[in-house]
Amino acid sequence: MLYWLASLSDGGDFFNLFRYITFRAGAAFLTALVFGFIFGRPLINLLRKKQKKGQPIRDDGPATHFVKAGTPTMGGLLILSALLFSTLLWGRLDNPYVWIVLLVTVCFGLIGFADDYAKVTKQNTNGVSSRIRMLAGLGVAAVAGTAAALFHPEALRWTLAFPVFKDALINLSILFVPFAMLVIVGAANAVNLTDGLDGLAVMPVMIAAASFGVIAYIVGNYNFTQYLGVHFVPGTGELLIFCAALIGGGLGFLWYNAPPAAVFMGDTGSLALGGALGAIAVVTKHEIVLAIVGGLFVVEALSVIIQVAYFKRTGKRVFLMAPIHHHFEKKGWGEAQIVIRFWIISLILAMIGLATLKLR
Repeated sequence: MLYWLASLSDGGDFFNLFRYITFRAGAAFLTALVFGFIFGRPLINLLRKKQKKGQPIRDDGPATHFVKAGTPTMGGLLILSALLFSTLLWGRLDNPYVWIVLLVTVCFGLIGFADDYAKVTKQNTNGVSSRIRMLAGLGVAAVAGTAAALFHPEALRWTLAFPVFKDALINLSILFVPFAMLVIVGAANAVNLTDGLDGLAVMPVMIAAASFGVIAYIVGNYNFTQYLGVHFVPGTGELLIFCAALIGGGLGFLWYNAPPAAVFMGDTGSLALGGALGAIAVVTKHEIVLAIVGGLFVVEALSVIIQVAYFKRTGKRVFLMAPIHHHFEKKGWGEAQIVIRFWIISLILAMIGLATLKLR
């Protein structure tokens, strides 16, 4: 919105700063962060008042979780509000990729909100039917994947790009949309499964957002793409502003979500943020890199798939409890120990993912 101030510039004054993506990204980060600090406590108080008993706790979960009874959920509203306000304020609103990612974020946030609302009002862990949530998510992802492909340069349209291999492109044709749906919905649900301990999901999401902010900026800059040998997707640089706002909003939320959490992110936040990461990966043609940068989310999701499949086949469990962070809880690891070690793993994986930009 404020980008229009650049039109007031003669090229050498303060207003010229608004032309630069890096300046607006820094401003977006600070705006979202301050937004979170200002509105965090009032939102938590409102959620506590409305929800009364807070988020219901699973009966079969670790015993240490029962002390968290009464903690309000839907804290993702704080991140999403800060993210949307900051992005709309500092981003270029004539950029189609910004709107595609915002569409996915808002729609998945609404799906998550409906699920959280159902859980809170019924006071059990069964919210909206998983089938309904999945169908709604696939519908949103189908629209986003189609739109992304149509706005991509013709040479990249409907294709899958591979990291490391400089010119490797596979034309998926009509299969690109189902692939994009898998990436977006898969990312959303993987982050959702990871969100089981205080601060566990939000920091890896911010780390992944920082990585994809760099990727989006590079992919949207012709000179950088020529130097690094990656595919040029004009306009994706604006997503750096979205990613910066996500990090700012995430830090504002983490201030209140740090153990012991005053509020839980809920599906409202986890589905929205995971879907956003998936959408950015699709837009920037770095879907495979998302599996590396977001490797922690992949492992969490795989642990559930393996557990369920093995139990149905043999009646036995591979892990003491899934997702895998609960397995380590059952083994006696402390919550802070698990969270910090998983953060470290996320950072390592992000560095490996970013290294693929140079390895060609």
